[in-house]
Amino acid sequence: MSSQLADISRTPSADTTPPTIAPRDLAGLATANAAPAARPAGADKAPAATAGDRATSAARAHHIGTNADTGERVADAERGRRVGVDVNEHATVAQRGHRVGAGAAWRRWLLGALLPVMALVALELAVRSGLIPANLLPAPSQIVDTLRDLGAQGLLGHIAASTARVAAGFAAGAVLAVLLGAAVGLSRHVEALLDPTFQALRAIPSLAWVPLLLLWLGIDEAPKITLIAIGAFFPVYMGVASGIRGVDRKLIEVARLYRLSSYALTKRVLLPAALPAILTGLRNGLSLAWMFMVAAELIAASKGLGYLLSDGRETSRADIVLAAIALLAILGKISDSLMAVIEQRSLAWRDSYA
Repeated sequence: MSSQLADISRTPSADTTPPTIAPRDLAGLATANAAPAARPAGADKAPAATAGDRATSAARAHHIGTNADTGERVADAERGRRVGVDVNEHATVAQRGHRVGAGAAWRRWLLGALLPVMALVALELAVRSGLIPANLLPAPSQIVDTLRDLGAQGLLGHIAASTARVAAGFAAGAVLAVLLGAAVGLSRHVEALLDPTFQALRAIPSLAWVPLLLLWLGIDEAPKITLIAIGAFFPVYMGVASGIRGVDRKLIEVARLYRLSSYALTKRVLLPAALPAILTGLRNGLSLAWMFMVAAELIAASKGLGYLLSDGRETSRADIVLAAIALLAILGKISDSLMAVIEQRSLAWRDSYA
């Protein structure tokens, strides 16, 4: 057994000889080795297909973006159209409201003029029919004729003199009343100091001041303007003091919680809350200024509506007296209407009943 194994080890085996490979097999082997590295036939078309997809996607996105922009523009245009329509509707409503307000104002004016016109017509008919003596109560047509005659004799000068005195006296009295009224309304100590004296002086009739003013200031313009200022002072003072004292305490507490300064508290809380009473006091003071003007011009005036009243009384001409009274009524109404316009615009924020 061992000898046989030795023979086998000494004899070379046929399997240990390297195999011989034919050229044809080499070509096939090269083809087989190269085949995995080769790209598939359809691989070269993949980039072109991807580029096409990208181009299509870009075109689609551009189309979508264009449509979106167009849609947004259309939507914006539609919104703008709607906004324009709304603005036009609001403007139309505002114009209608303005027209309605103007129409209502004219109706109120006509309604307010109805009673005086009826009274004048009735008086004209009563005088012409002899029910009322013409020398005691002239007809309105005669008063118009008297006004025409006075116009040729310098009536405008009388009106200008009286208006200037009222303006000066009212301005002086109103300014002083606003300052003192505000001090009384803001401070209980000032109220205790000044208010009792002012209330006592307020009860004095206007004519009671005339002799004292004549003694102190003479018969020039100073006593007339002073008397008018006294007449305008008390209504304005009462309006300012009562308006400030009537401000709701809760508003003051809220303002203090927000740490408003005294100036800001007065400007933003006290003044708006007290403004209705202040303006009412100013209107009352202006009407009393016209009343005190008559008393002032009765002192020793040589021009003015009060002078016309005195002249008509001395000459026993009731038409001149009634003409001066009519002018006083007209001027007082004009000035009160101006104050009413100021009051309406100043209190436009107020949500009131009327």
